[in-house]
Amino acid sequence: MSRYFISLFVSMVLLPICMLGQSEPIDLQPKDTVEYKDEYGLRVGVDLSKLVLSFADEDYTGLELVGDYRLTQKLYLAAEIGNETKTQGESLNSTLLYNFKTSGSYIKVGAEVNTYQNWFGMNNAITIGGRFAAASFSQTLNDYTIFNSNHLYNPDFLPGIQPNQEFSGLNASWLEFVMGIKAELFANIYIGMSARLGFLVSNKEDERFPNLWIPGFNKVTDGSNFGVSYNYSISYFIPLYKKSKKKKEGPKQ
Repeated sequence: MSRYFISLFVSMVLLPICMLGQSEPIDLQPKDTVEYKDEYGLRVGVDLSKLVLSFADEDYTGLELVGDYRLTQKLYLAAEIGNETKTQGESLNSTLLYNFKTSGSYIKVGAEVNTYQNWFGMNNAITIGGRFAAASFSQTLNDYTIFNSNHLYNPDFLPGIQPNQEFSGLNASWLEFVMGIKAELFANIYIGMSARLGFLVSNKEDERFPNLWIPGFNKVTDGSNFGVSYNYSISYFIPLYKKSKKKKEGPKQ
């Protein structure tokens, strides 16, 4: 008899629980929610091309530091800061027209967007973006030859200039359109390259000698405000934090 009452009591307790469990709808196509975490941080490096050129060309010395900071999944803040010194000249029919040296510093700040769709755990990038750049520099006219198409001495050419005369307090600013790539070579170590099209916004120069070359912008073309430059970099990514990203997978078949 006691066994009968015990069985009856257990049945009375379990029956409502079973009914409650069966009242929940059954999802015949469950969706799995997988949590991903992207790394965010600072990437810093150096322009390799300027280091190589500094060793290969005795008339050039340059250093550029590069960096970017990840704001969102696709958007990065980016900047470059550098210093360049370059000696160059212009000749006509084996006759030296002038030889000058430009020396100064520049900074570029802006943003870029990664258009590449990475697999999980990858941070490679194909980017487009822009920069606002400014340079402060000086020019020294090392030597020059008075030249006239009539082969006569022209005393009004570059009035008041003496050999080795320095023109200081020069500056320029420009906008850059940037396209580049960055690829992870080893863990947190990236190689990259970019092509840049610049447009001069301002160009303060001495009235006796024009700005023929601007640090960070490169050669100034007569009658044009456009300039082209390149960048080849190696950089290290410093992870600062991770941000979760939920990705819903499709229904299971």
